[in-house]
Parts: sequence; structure tokens; C-alpha cells
Amino acid sequence: MKHFFNRRDSIVTEALDGLLRTTPPGRLARLDTYPDIKVVLRADWDKSRVAVISGGGAGHEPSHAGFVGRGLLTAAVSGEIFASPSVEAVLTAIRAVTGAPGCLLIVKNYTGDRLNFGLAAERARTEGYKVEMAIVADDIALPDIPQPRGVAGTLFVHKIAGHLAETGADLATVATAARAAAADIASLGVSLSSCSIPGQPFEGRLGAEEGELGLGIHGEPGVERIPLLPASDIVALMHERLGARLDPAAAYALLINNLGSVPPLEMSLIAEALLASDLGRGVKLVIGPAPLMTALNMNGFSLSYLKLDPAREAALTAAAEPLAWRPAVPPGTVAIEAAPTAPRATDVAASADAATEAVIRRVCTTLVGLEEELNRLDARAGDGDTGSTVATGARFALNALPHLPLADAAATLKAIGAGLGTAMGGSSGVLLSIFFTAAGQARGEGKNLASALLAGLDRVVFYGGAVPGDRTMIDALDPALKALAAGDLAAAAAAAAAGAEATRTMARARAGRAAYVAARELEGSPDPGAVAVARVFEALAAGA
Repeated sequence: MKHFFNRRDSIVTEALDGLLRTTPPGRLARLDTYPDIKVVLRADWDKSRVAVISGGGAGHEPSHAGFVGRGLLTAAVSGEIFASPSVEAVLTAIRAVTGAPGCLLIVKNYTGDRLNFGLAAERARTEGYKVEMAIVADDIALPDIPQPRGVAGTLFVHKIAGHLAETGADLATVATAARAAAADIASLGVSLSSCSIPGQPFEGRLGAEEGELGLGIHGEPGVERIPLLPASDIVALMHERLGARLDPAAAYALLINNLGSVPPLEMSLIAEALLASDLGRGVKLVIGPAPLMTALNMNGFSLSYLKLDPAREAALTAAAEPLAWRPAVPPGTVAIEAAPTAPRATDVAASADAATEAVIRRVCTTLVGLEEELNRLDARAGDGDTGSTVATGARFALNALPHLPLADAAATLKAIGAGLGTAMGGSSGVLLSIFFTAAGQARGEGKNLASALLAGLDRVVFYGGAVPGDRTMIDALDPALKALAAGDLAAAAAAAAAGAEATRTMARARAGRAAYVAARELEGSPDPGAVAVARVFEALAAGA
């Protein structure tokens, strides 16, 4: 596993400073105690209300510093990666933000965090500070363990306590609400990989077809290994564990947490599978899916449920300043609106025009006759199918002749354009469809045929990106149509031939599949599309 970092011993301090630099001015600050003590705090804090402090090891970003701000945490204390901050670091944070109303410490239930935050609280009390603690133990992976882990459900407690403190509630009220919320949270995680710590060798413990259920946020193994399953089956498996802890008559808030490296596409799929399943029943508010409390780059997610009451619902839906917080929203239904129908094509009756039919037949028979030659030329630069693709389009046009409105040039061009995109397929079919469609539109607007064809060429150049000199059919078509606009078909044929021949000496293609081919493979071979254009104009000039 690879990581972006400078030195292992400065990863956390540099990351915290990066957070400060990318947060709107005036919101966050840090104490001048780097590197041993890493505390991020509200820059606007005046100690007039209860302070809410949390923290723990780094590696869980955006937790915890990402949630410092109005309506959430007052300060966050960070240790090194997956290591609890020291007693002195926590005590320094308490001193920095605690005024007469006191402070609440929100602690995840890990031994290091409990001891270090606990001793800091005791020392702070001897200094005269009012300090309370709420311990979060929301992980249900090991139901019989006496001290369950604190995981992503801790964020519910941050939000509820932060909201109450912001509205001026006293310390007893804030602490009581936080502890009660912590007791009503159930969380469970699943992952398809372990995480990788920067600067340490990666040890993958899972097979290619394995995942883990019931894991924490420090890369520790899950409670059990599971086979790689469809997302809906994984959600069903999680329901077996979580369902027993949820009250079917209660309303819940659900936090969908990305543990680090699940792509957004997959997280949205997981949210759909989850909310459409039994685990979605009773969910009144959803937070996420988003990376909220990660385990570095773990390829997994966790679910946290909090039983709601009116006060908790108000706290979770209240606005909060930190950019990392995701608003709690009611889970919606999939709204479906009728797609607009395509305008009905105006039926244009088939009509006869001997001259137009003769031109189409001459062009199409020429292209059908070139199938093998063009395939052979294309084999040097592409997949050897230019001749077959062009011949397919030509056969379509020949078969469509009895149904075309040949007496109406604009309608005929549009009809050919509409059919080629489907009949030919691939980029060539789309480009020729654009050419004829745009030419038909221009002809219908009153331009003569030559000018209309130039208008079609203009759209091909715009959408396709190729210009003369790029070794494509444009090298023959551009000069030919310009000569045709001057009224000289013989000159157009000569210009097309010269343009096609010029592609023989172009050592580098700048568009189309040939752009990926080395110059030595193209040397001495003309572009097959340009050759097709030249032969068509040659046939037209000969029959004029």
C-alpha cells in the first residue's frame, strides 16, 4: 500500500494544519504546543457556555478536529495515529476552552482514552474546573463483552451535546443528555480489507473472496470473517446482528459511515440497499453516507442507530458550522418523473428524383466496392474494419432509396443522417450522422447544397475535434467541399485526391484510433477514411 506523506512523525501535525488552512477564516485555531500536544479549538470561543471536548487517536479523519465549530465540538485533542492523546494534552485542552460553566469530555470506550481523559478530568477538577465525562460504547459486535468499543455512533453524542451547549444549557443538562444518548446507540461495521498505516508494512489478512463483520476503527480484526457477498446480502447479515438491538416501535436516526476508501458510487449503492431493507424501517433521519469516522483507508462502512425523541431530533437537525458534518435529513423516496417524449418526426413521403438517386447510387456502390481495400489500409492503424463499416452505411442508403424523399434534398440528407447513426455504429457512424443531419438542417434553412455540406463538415470538426493535418477523412473532405463550393466538381475531386495522398506522409495521427499507433506503423500508408472520400469524389466527377 502506498501513501502520500513527508515524515511519519509529522503526518498528524501537517494534516491538522492542512485542515486549518482549508477552513473558512476565523473559525478554527490550534494551540502553540506542537508537536507533543495537538489541540484544535474554536477561534471564536469566549468560554461563556459549556465547552464540549472530544478526541482520540488520529487516523479517523474528519473526526475529531473536523467537527470542531459552532453547534458541535469546542475543541478536539489528537494523539498520533491510533494512539490516545496524553493526559497533559487533554488537560491543556480543558484549560484552553473551559470557563465557569464547565466542560464535557466525550470519550470513546477504549482503555487508553478512558484513562488519559479520566486522569485529565481529575486533575482539572483539582484546579477548580467543572468537568463531566460521557463515555460512548456503541459497538454491538461483541454483545457479551463488558466494555464495548466506542465507534462512529460517538458523533451522535457530539452533535447532541454541542447543540445543547450552544443553546446555553448548563453542564448537568448537557452531560445527562449525552450519557442518555450514548446508551441508546447501536453500531456495527463491515469491511473488505484491513487498513494500511503510513510508514508501516501492510499486512493483509483477508483473502480475495473474504470480508470481516464486526470490526472497530483501528484496523483490528472483525468478530467473524464472511464471504464476499452482494451488498444487499451484507446488509441482510448486518440486520441479523443489529435487528435484535432495535425497537421496532421506535424512530431512529441512522448514520452511514464510510470507513475510509469505499468509493462514493458504492456508498450510495449501500445506502439504497440499506434503506430499502428491513434496516431502513423506522429510520426517521439519515446522516451520510459519508466518511465521518474513518479507519484510515479501510474499505468498509459502519452503521450507527440512535433512538430518537423530540429533543434529540431537534439537536440532530439543528444547523452546525463544521464543514465535515453532514446534515440529518429524512430518508426520501425515489421520485420519478416522466421523461419528455421525443418530438414526432414529420413524415415526409417518399418521392422520386432521378439525378439525386443516381448520385446516391454512385456514391454507395463506390464505397461498397472499396470494402476490402479500406479494411486492408485500416489494419495498419486500427482494427481493420473501416471498409466494412463504410460499406454497411452504403448498403443502408441503397436499401433506403425507395423510401427516401429524393425530391426534397434537405429531408433526404436528414433521413440518411438519422439512419447512419444506427446502421453503421461506432464513431464513424456518429460522425457521418452528424454530417448529414447538420447538412440537412442547413439545406432546409435555404443554403445551397455545397454550402449545406460545408455546414455539416463544420459540425463534424466541432464535435469530432479533428482538423486538416490530423490524418483523418477531414484531410480530403475539407479541401474537396471548399472546391465544390466554388462550383467545380473536377477541382473538388482533385483536391480530395491530393488531401488523401498527403496523409501518406503524415507520420503522426492526432485523432481517431490511429492516434495511438506508432509513426513507423503509419509510414507510407494513407488514411482509409481520406481514401474513401477521394474515391467518392473521383466517381462523382467521372459521372458528371
